[in-house]
Amino acid sequence: MGLLGSIVKTGIELNQKFSFENEAPQKQQETQLRALLEKAKDTSFGKYYGFSELLQSDDLTNVYKNTIPIFDYHQMHDQWWKQQLKFEDITWPGKPNFFALSSGTTGKSSKRIPITSDFLQSMKDVGASQVKSLPDFNFPEELFESEILMLSSSANLSKHENGHLEGEISGINVSNFPDWYETFYRPGKEIAAISNWDERLKKIVEEAPDWNIGAIAGIPSWVLLMLKEIIDYHQLDTIHDIWPNLTVYASGGVAFETYRSDFNAITKKPLVILDTYLASEGFFAFTARPNTMNMQLALHHGYYYEFVPFDDRGVDEHGNLLDKPCSLSIDQVALDQEYVLIVSTCAGAWRYQIGDVIKFTSLNPLEIKITGRTKFFLNTVGSQLSEEKMDKAMIHVAENLNITVNEYMVAAMKDSDTEEYYHQWVIVSESYVDDAAFKQELDKNLKAANKNYKVARNKALKDIKLLSISKSSYYDFLEKMKKKGGQIKTPKVMTENKMRKLLNLIS
Repeated sequence: MGLLGSIVKTGIELNQKFSFENEAPQKQQETQLRALLEKAKDTSFGKYYGFSELLQSDDLTNVYKNTIPIFDYHQMHDQWWKQQLKFEDITWPGKPNFFALSSGTTGKSSKRIPITSDFLQSMKDVGASQVKSLPDFNFPEELFESEILMLSSSANLSKHENGHLEGEISGINVSNFPDWYETFYRPGKEIAAISNWDERLKKIVEEAPDWNIGAIAGIPSWVLLMLKEIIDYHQLDTIHDIWPNLTVYASGGVAFETYRSDFNAITKKPLVILDTYLASEGFFAFTARPNTMNMQLALHHGYYYEFVPFDDRGVDEHGNLLDKPCSLSIDQVALDQEYVLIVSTCAGAWRYQIGDVIKFTSLNPLEIKITGRTKFFLNTVGSQLSEEKMDKAMIHVAENLNITVNEYMVAAMKDSDTEEYYHQWVIVSESYVDDAAFKQELDKNLKAANKNYKVARNKALKDIKLLSISKSSYYDFLEKMKKKGGQIKTPKVMTENKMRKLLNLIS
């Protein structure tokens, strides 16, 4: 048992005891909204929408949502953020030193999200709140004197002609680590700055024996690939042969469950899996207590939230927001109801639709899980398949057939001859897959679990087709699409055109 680990753990426990975050959630959120409006009232956006006048209201939350429209990225960028690339005080005081190039799964890769100094601090504050929760997990002291491996996108940022630096949010965060982080952060800034994913991975694999890793953070698909590369290169049985103190894996970016069995296969002892909700637009939630992957919402860290019901009160049949959707505050939400998340942040995002769908799994404490993306809602012929429902079906079928499936893609397609609709699935597995058997089991499971899908299969959705591919084929596809490594996520629900491109590349 290390003395340093004991000291660090005790210090965190004392910090936890003296932390006071007991204010009612709605009160915390009203305080956040008031602080955001006060800070931005003299910006162009604040003057245009009369923030100074809004701040005089006794019913600030309702006046705010009745005054400011909801923006998606393109509206926010075209009307405001495009000017913020050149000028100061547009949606937030000053001019951002960084813009995040979104690594998300929808839209074009050239999305630029402003990253302000206040925003960078908010991410550190949420991280500090997660650290305060660690004593509840009763981790061994050795964890607190080991190192953390963060598998980020490249920290080698590019300089824009307007003077700011650009990169994915994880790379921006790493580039802003203080020098003293190097004592426990791996792979270190030098390796993290390698732009080419394959070269960066090779360097990590080679240097792995020199590190004492106790925790890993990153997107499951790429972390799993990295760990398998290390095991193969150093001829190990499990990753614990080289990192015996590895205890924690902080997942994020995509749902973890389809990867769980593969992680279990390469570890000697179970990892504690924490989930994180860290996007280009903010660090919104994190797992804060043991024996769950549900995430505690960050309520007092520079974010104000609204929740649009993911039903006919808020969205149309394709998952798009209505012109005037119902929008709820934190004190109006209900358990197990899906909501489109709307955020206002200290990066100058105002009533901004991220594109994520969440639901509350607990109201005390306030905990959420991400159930999917608004664009991952497959409902072309009324099937109403959310990402969460598809994930559950995929896990169930894979377990029944005794194989593992980490990634999958699906699209609603129309047969060019018959004009009838079908679902085209592509699944990724290292196991041998009987495509016909998997297709039959998947169809049966979705019918049993989802009445809307069953109705659609009896009417407009005439068939489903399924093709299994190897992981090497999948990675080849990602490389050809320039979607390889670090923080890249691929869409689970594709348009017909993108699916046809995928099938052509596979063939």
